[in-house]
Parts: sequence; structure tokens; C-alpha cells
Amino acid sequence: MRIPTPPTALRRGPLREGAFPSPLHEPRTAVAIGRWLGAALVVCLVTGLISHALQDWHLPFPSRPVNGYRFTQGLHVISGTAMIPLLGAKLWTVYPRLFAWPPVQGVLHGLERAGIALLVSAVLLELCTGLVNAVQWYPWPFPFRQTHFWLAWIAAGGLLVHLAAKAPLIAANWWRARVPAVPARRGFLFSVAAATGLVTAVTAGQTVPWLRRLVLLAPRRPDIGPQGLPVNKTAAQAGTTTTPADWRLSVDGPRPFALDLAELAALPQRTVRLPISCVEGWSAMATWTGIRLSDLLDRAGIAHDATVRVTSREQQGDYRVTEMAATYARDPLTLLALRVNGEILAPDHGHPARIIAPNRPGVLQTKWVDRLEGL
Repeated sequence: MRIPTPPTALRRGPLREGAFPSPLHEPRTAVAIGRWLGAALVVCLVTGLISHALQDWHLPFPSRPVNGYRFTQGLHVISGTAMIPLLGAKLWTVYPRLFAWPPVQGVLHGLERAGIALLVSAVLLELCTGLVNAVQWYPWPFPFRQTHFWLAWIAAGGLLVHLAAKAPLIAANWWRARVPAVPARRGFLFSVAAATGLVTAVTAGQTVPWLRRLVLLAPRRPDIGPQGLPVNKTAAQAGTTTTPADWRLSVDGPRPFALDLAELAALPQRTVRLPISCVEGWSAMATWTGIRLSDLLDRAGIAHDATVRVTSREQQGDYRVTEMAATYARDPLTLLALRVNGEILAPDHGHPARIIAPNRPGVLQTKWVDRLEGL
């Protein structure tokens, strides 16, 4: 069904003929930028799902490589940051279509435009909330992680529908040799690529060590903080600024026991080099010293294939209680750490004891550990 054409008298301002004279508002430029934007979106989606699977689905991921989460989550934030200038350039290229005449050319065209509106809205909200999350500012009433997760699926679904609707146009403009040359196109695409590279370079240093000197726009420097490491949640925020004089670590299993800090320090100590990697995208390598978690579990008679529940002294929070699959709990690099970088843990880093394990998100490296329990 075709919708009647609106009166020509309404064609004023951006609706008038020739309102957008730039030759870059054309399909080839849009397709070229769209390829970069689509690749960044796919990388961001896949790496985001990996993080979600680790934090919320508790899938039994392997504990190696030790830098696995550092790489995937760093790539997630890097690709999300790169999408911001790419999306701006893409929208600039195609925004005259918002003022196409007639506005709606039929039911299918109307549905297509509604789908594009949903796609653009989802991607914009996804990028804006993700960027604000990177600086740990939450000026909204809805839960960030759940909203971020479902917006990603809406954006992915909207992209697939958009690609299907525009497949003939994309195919016709995929190869440069098939379309007429536009003198300004190459310079514009170079500028977009340069801007994207610059934005990426000055933020990626929070997770890429050799770019650390360029972290001009990154919300965190991973070498600044107590004992040379950043802190997301302080002891004051967690209500754990002081350790009770009678504090003891409880380990529950067939042979339960409890140890105070002096008794823990008297046990055989191991030192490992492992990164601490945060969902906000920053990561830093550190030297940790403590007791192998497997030694404590063996002493309590906890089965080798058992999941371990870790409870913090933290008063409240989504990760006050976490569960650790046997692949992590039994890894020889996983420690109940008492020291970091040669110093006793500062309160903000989890004094008196914290978990450190390879290939785990920072929120699951539980601080202020109070209890271990085999499930």
C-alpha cells in the first residue's frame, strides 16, 4: 500500500530540494565507513558477551591464558571507543535521508525507517552508557549491566535487519572500482580513520602497556593508586576500613578450619605475576604473594572438582559473594593473596586477604575475604 505524497508546499528548510549539496552524502562513502563500524560493533559484541558470560553466567572458562580477560575486555572498551567517531561519521553521511521526500513511501519503507530509528537509538544509548560506565558514573535509575546487555542484542538485531534491507545497495557500492569517483571521498575517509586512530591511541593505554604514555583521555591510569594499582571500590565504600582484631579466615569443608592472619602468613607462601583487569577496560600487572588456594582447599578436604564460594567482609554489593569454578580454584597460580608488589595489602586492595586468579574479571577477584566454602 502506497501512502499519499504530502503537498510540495511542505518542502522547506532541510526538506527542500538540494538542501544537502555535499557529494559525500552518497552510498559508497556510507558503505566504506559502515564496514569499519560493523567490524567494531561485532568485536565489541563478542568481547562483551565473554565478559557477561564470566560475570553473570558463570560459565566454566579456562584459567589460561592468564591475560585472556585483560585482552578481551580491553578490546571491548577499545572497540567501543573507536565506534564513537565512526558512528558520528556514518550518521553525518546518511542523515540527509532523514529528510527524504516523501517521508514515507509505503508500509515497507515506513517499517524500514522505524527499524533504522531503533538501531541508531540502541547504538547511541549503548555507547553513551558504556562511556559513562568507564568513568563509574551512573546518573540513571536502571541497572547498567542488564541494560547494556539487552541493548547490545537490540543493536545486533537491528543491524542484521538493516543489512538485509540494504543488501543490494551495499553490494553495488562495496567495491570502489564499481562506483564513480568522488574527489573528496578519499580525504574524508582518511580523516575519519585518523580521528578514530587518535581517539583509540589516547585511551587504549589504560590496558595496552606500550601506549601508556598516551593515555590523555583514558579515565584511568593503571599505574596510579595505592601500591601502584587503581582502586574501583575503596575500603571506606565497602565498610571495611579496619580489620577486626579477632579476624579469622574460615574454610568450610569436610575438615573445616579457621586461621588468623599470623597463621596464614606462617603457611608456605607463593609469588606470582598476574594482571588485575577491570570491566571498565583498565588493567595492570602486579606481583602477588600468598597461599595457593588449592593448598587451603586440600587442607579442608574439599573435592578437586568442587566449586568454591568466596565471601567478603564487604557489607553489601553484587559481588560480595562470588563462586569460583574448579578450573580457577585449582589453578596453581590462584592465590589467597596477602601482599602485592612486595607490600602487605592496603585496605583498599583487600587487607587482610584477597583472591587473585588468572583470566578473571577484577570484580571476581574478591577483596576482604572472610570465608571459603566448597560446594
